[in-house]
Amino acid sequence: MAWRGQLSRNLKELRILFSPNSPSSSSTRTFIENNYKDLKTKNPKLPILIREATGIEPQLWARYDLGVERGIRLSGLSEEQISKALEDLAKGGAAIKG
Repeated sequence: MAWRGQLSRNLKELRILFSPNSPSSSSTRTFIENNYKDLKTKNPKLPILIREATGIEPQLWARYDLGVERGIRLSGLSEEQISKALEDLAKGGAAIKG
């Protein structure tokens, strides 16, 4: 998972939105619990914003250069699929730069 160390090269900000008690956000909560520390350790200067809001649909947002943002809805995705979605967003940032 070498791409995890490259997040700060391609992204300006990462936002994860989820509900603290909704069943549709359970895999997102698990993803945060299992991956936040690793992501932040490998990208200490990258703002990783975790936003909890009751009743919100889980989402992952990436902000790139020039204010460009892309988001993915995480409802129904497993922890592995969320990781893949984050990888795809990071690679999308490399394409925007290129």
